[in-house]
Amino acid sequence: MPGAANLAMLRDRIRRIERPNALRHGVLPFEVTAIDHALPGGGLALGTLHEILGADADEEDGAAAAGFAAGIAGRLEGGNVLWALKRGDLYGPGLAEHGLDPARIVRIRAARDDDLLWALEEGLRAPGSLGGIAAVIGEIGRLPMVAGRRLQLAAERSGITALLLRRWRSGVEAAAERERPSAATTRWRIAALPSAPDGEPGIGTPRWRVELLRCRGAQSAEWTVEVADATGLVSLSAELGDRPAAPRRVAAEPWRRAG
Repeated sequence: MPGAANLAMLRDRIRRIERPNALRHGVLPFEVTAIDHALPGGGLALGTLHEILGADADEEDGAAAAGFAAGIAGRLEGGNVLWALKRGDLYGPGLAEHGLDPARIVRIRAARDDDLLWALEEGLRAPGSLGGIAAVIGEIGRLPMVAGRRLQLAAERSGITALLLRRWRSGVEAAAERERPSAATTRWRIAALPSAPDGEPGIGTPRWRVELLRCRGAQSAEWTVEVADATGLVSLSAELGDRPAAPRRVAAEPWRRAG
C-alpha cells in the first residue's frame, strides 16, 4: 500500500490535472470574499456540474437548495434556464425574489429520474435551441455515477452550467444516496437558519447555512449568509465578517418552496 506521502502527492497531481478543465469556461463569483477565496479561480466554475443538497427535512422539499440554485442561474446570461422536475411546485414569485425571472424558465416534468437525466443531457447538448440555454437545473433523487459523469462531460463540452438539486422521497432514500460518489465539480448543502433579528419583533433577515461539502482543488468550508435577494447575490452575515461560521445544528423550519 502506498504511504501517506505518496497519497498526498497523488492527490496533488490529480488536483493539478482536474483544475484546468474545471475552469476553462470561467467562473461566476459569489462576490463574497470568504466564499470566492475558498473556490479555485475565485468563483463557481462555469460549464460544469454542481450538486446542491438540502438539510434535514428540506432534503425532501428542497426549498433552500432551490433558492440557492435560482440565485446562481439568475446571474447567468445567455438565454433560458431549463428546469427539469418531478413535482409541479415551482413558485414564480419565490424564484424572482432570489434573482431568477420566471419568464426565462423552460420547465420539463417527468415521473422518473432516468427521464429527467435524459432531458438534462439533451439540454446540455443543444445550446442553440429554445432561444439559447444559460443553465440546466434538475431535481433528481437517484443519481448513478455513470449518469453524473455523462452530465459533467456534456457540460464541459457545451460550456453550459448544470445544477442538480437532490430531492429525496424519504430518509431511507436520502441515506442511500447522500454518501454515493459524485462526478460533480462541487457539492453544496444549504440549510435554512433562524432569521437574524434587526430590531423589530418577529421580523429579521432570512439566513442560510451554506456548506461546501466537496470541491475539486479546494477544502470543505461553511458560511452563514443572508439569503439571496433579487440580484441573485448572497451576503455574509454582519456578525461573521469574513470568518467562516462555526458548525452547528438547528431545528428544521417549515419553508414554502422557494423555487
